Amino acid sequence: MTAVPPARIAHPETGELADPRVEALVNEVIGRVADKWTMLVLEVLAEHGETRFTRVGELVGDISQKMLTQTLRAMERDGLVIRTVHPVIPPKVEYRLTDLGVTLAQAFCGVWTWAEANIDRIETARAAYDAR
Repeated sequence: MTAVPPARIAHPETGELADPRVEALVNEVIGRVADKWTMLVLEVLAEHGETRFTRVGELVGDISQKMLTQTLRAMERDGLVIRTVHPVIPPKVEYRLTDLGVTLAQAFCGVWTWAEANIDRIETARAAYDAR
Protein backbone atom coordinates (compact mmCIF):
# COMPACT_ATOMS: atom_id res chain seq x y z
CA MET A 1 0.00 0.00 0.00
CA THR A 2 1.28 3.45 -0.92
CA ALA A 3 1.80 5.87 1.95
CA VAL A 4 -0.48 8.89 1.87
CA PRO A 5 1.38 12.20 2.32
CA PRO A 6 0.17 14.50 5.10
CA ALA A 7 -2.65 16.89 4.24
CA ARG A 8 -1.78 20.42 3.15
CA ILE A 9 -5.25 21.88 2.76
CA ALA A 10 -7.40 23.10 5.64
CA HIS A 11 -11.13 22.43 5.80
CA PRO A 12 -12.89 25.66 4.72
CA GLU A 13 -15.26 25.72 7.71
CA THR A 14 -13.21 24.32 10.60
CA GLY A 15 -9.70 25.32 9.58
CA GLU A 16 -8.49 21.83 10.52
CA LEU A 17 -6.26 20.00 8.09
CA ALA A 18 -8.23 17.81 5.72
CA ASP A 19 -8.08 14.03 5.92
CA PRO A 20 -5.02 13.26 3.78
CA ARG A 21 -6.90 10.39 2.09
CA VAL A 22 -9.65 12.78 1.03
CA GLU A 23 -7.11 15.30 -0.22
CA ALA A 24 -5.33 12.59 -2.23
CA LEU A 25 -8.64 11.41 -3.71
CA VAL A 26 -9.65 14.96 -4.65
CA ASN A 27 -6.30 15.46 -6.38
CA GLU A 28 -6.71 12.17 -8.28
CA VAL A 29 -10.29 12.98 -9.33
CA ILE A 30 -9.33 16.47 -10.48
CA GLY A 31 -6.47 14.94 -12.45
CA ARG A 32 -8.89 12.47 -14.03
CA VAL A 33 -11.67 14.88 -14.94
CA ALA A 34 -9.34 17.70 -15.90
CA ASP A 35 -8.28 15.44 -18.74
CA LYS A 36 -10.21 16.64 -21.78
CA TRP A 37 -11.06 13.14 -22.98
CA THR A 38 -12.63 12.15 -19.67
CA MET A 39 -14.74 15.30 -19.65
CA LEU A 40 -15.91 14.67 -23.21
CA VAL A 41 -16.70 10.97 -22.60
CA LEU A 42 -18.53 11.94 -19.42
CA GLU A 43 -20.61 14.44 -21.37
CA VAL A 44 -21.39 11.95 -24.17
CA LEU A 45 -22.51 9.23 -21.77
CA ALA A 46 -24.55 11.67 -19.67
CA GLU A 47 -26.32 12.91 -22.78
CA HIS A 48 -26.76 9.62 -24.66
CA GLY A 49 -26.99 6.98 -21.93
CA GLU A 50 -25.70 3.48 -22.67
CA THR A 51 -23.62 3.76 -25.83
CA ARG A 52 -21.53 1.41 -27.94
CA PHE A 53 -17.77 1.87 -27.89
CA THR A 54 -17.54 3.01 -31.52
CA ARG A 55 -20.42 5.45 -31.10
CA VAL A 56 -18.77 6.98 -28.03
CA GLY A 57 -15.69 7.60 -30.18
CA GLU A 58 -17.78 9.15 -32.96
CA LEU A 59 -19.62 11.43 -30.55
CA VAL A 60 -16.42 12.51 -28.77
CA GLY A 61 -14.73 13.16 -32.12
CA ASP A 62 -11.04 13.24 -32.97
CA ILE A 63 -10.05 10.64 -30.37
CA SER A 64 -7.95 7.63 -31.25
CA GLN A 65 -9.24 4.16 -30.44
CA LYS A 66 -6.27 3.69 -28.09
CA MET A 67 -6.99 6.91 -26.17
CA LEU A 68 -10.70 6.10 -25.97
CA THR A 69 -9.88 2.64 -24.61
CA GLN A 70 -7.47 4.08 -22.02
CA THR A 71 -9.96 6.74 -20.97
CA LEU A 72 -12.85 4.31 -20.60
CA ARG A 73 -10.70 1.81 -18.67
CA ALA A 74 -9.56 4.53 -16.26
CA MET A 75 -13.16 5.68 -15.82
CA GLU A 76 -14.25 2.09 -15.21
CA ARG A 77 -11.49 1.65 -12.60
CA ASP A 78 -12.65 4.82 -10.83
CA GLY A 79 -16.21 3.49 -10.76
CA LEU A 80 -17.56 6.10 -13.18
CA VAL A 81 -18.67 3.76 -15.97
CA ILE A 82 -19.93 0.23 -16.38
CA ARG A 83 -18.72 -1.80 -19.34
CA THR A 84 -21.13 -4.39 -20.72
CA VAL A 85 -19.91 -7.01 -23.19
CA HIS A 86 -22.66 -8.75 -25.13
CA PRO A 87 -21.79 -12.30 -26.31
CA VAL A 88 -22.48 -11.74 -30.00
CA ILE A 89 -20.40 -11.71 -33.16
CA PRO A 90 -19.13 -9.16 -33.92
CA PRO A 91 -18.57 -8.21 -30.28
CA LYS A 92 -20.87 -5.55 -28.89
CA VAL A 93 -19.46 -3.50 -26.02
CA GLU A 94 -21.47 -0.74 -24.39
CA TYR A 95 -20.68 1.79 -21.70
CA ARG A 96 -22.92 3.70 -19.34
CA LEU A 97 -22.40 5.96 -16.37
CA THR A 98 -22.71 4.55 -12.89
CA ASP A 99 -24.57 6.51 -10.23
CA LEU A 100 -21.16 7.84 -9.21
CA GLY A 101 -20.48 8.92 -12.80
CA VAL A 102 -23.87 10.63 -13.02
CA THR A 103 -23.16 12.66 -9.89
CA LEU A 104 -19.77 13.70 -11.29
CA ALA A 105 -21.40 14.69 -14.59
CA GLN A 106 -23.92 16.78 -12.67
CA ALA A 107 -21.16 18.46 -10.69
CA PHE A 108 -19.26 19.40 -13.83
CA CYS A 109 -22.39 20.52 -15.65
CA GLY A 110 -21.86 23.77 -13.74
CA VAL A 111 -18.56 24.31 -15.58
CA TRP A 112 -20.36 24.14 -18.94
CA THR A 113 -23.11 26.47 -17.69
CA TRP A 114 -20.50 28.91 -16.38
CA ALA A 115 -18.62 28.81 -19.70
CA GLU A 116 -21.81 29.50 -21.67
CA ALA A 117 -22.74 32.40 -19.40
CA ASN A 118 -19.27 33.95 -19.52
CA ILE A 119 -17.94 33.23 -23.01
CA ASP A 120 -18.23 36.84 -24.19
CA ARG A 121 -16.44 38.18 -21.10
CA ILE A 122 -13.65 35.62 -21.46
CA GLU A 123 -13.18 36.37 -25.15
CA THR A 124 -13.10 40.12 -24.40
CA ALA A 125 -10.51 39.60 -21.66
CA ARG A 126 -8.36 37.43 -23.96
CA ALA A 127 -8.55 39.98 -26.77
CA ALA A 128 -7.55 42.79 -24.39
CA TYR A 129 -4.64 40.72 -23.07
CA ASP A 130 -3.48 39.77 -26.57
CA ALA A 131 -3.66 43.44 -27.70
CA ARG A 132 -1.14 44.50 -25.03
